[in-house]
Amino acid sequence: MRMKTSDEDLAKAAAEGDVDAFATLLQRHYDRVFRLAFRLTGRADQAEDLTQDICAALPAKISGFRAQAKFTTWLYRVVVNAAEDSRRRNASRNRAAVGWGDVEQMRRAEAEESAEALGWLQRAMQSLPPELQDTLALTLEDEMTHAEAAVVLGVSEGTVSWRMSDIRKRLRILRQEELAQ
Repeated sequence: MRMKTSDEDLAKAAAEGDVDAFATLLQRHYDRVFRLAFRLTGRADQAEDLTQDICAALPAKISGFRAQAKFTTWLYRVVVNAAEDSRRRNASRNRAAVGWGDVEQMRRAEAEESAEALGWLQRAMQSLPPELQDTLALTLEDEMTHAEAAVVLGVSEGTVSWRMSDIRKRLRILRQEELAQ
């Protein structure tokens, strides 16, 4: 019966403390959260950590769901925000490490990450600014329409369309540069 209940109704019940409703939501959307986290981070281990952090924080956050948009739109925003927070923390840690003799360790870690790259698109995606990464991650493989992604990102649909055009242009240039080498 729970499987036929809408996400929005389950979220309301979960916000009121219904553990079964929360478990059903997690069961429905865990893989979706992981896929988006993977697209945003580019690494399976980071995506797993991010997904676990989101799931741990979700019971407290779910009371903030107002049903003004679909539950999945709200959930995607939670994932994007968590990824942005993680990027900021990592950037702060990296800045703090500079000057403490960790530059060589960071260089080796970056070389190892490059060796573990999962394909050209993932590498190329990492070269994009964060707002373009987020936009691409949401719309990749037709996961979301431009309109849905716009709601998640808090921008207009036209902005999402413009970003996608910019992404295509940047990826073409990057590919041409790689082929020229």
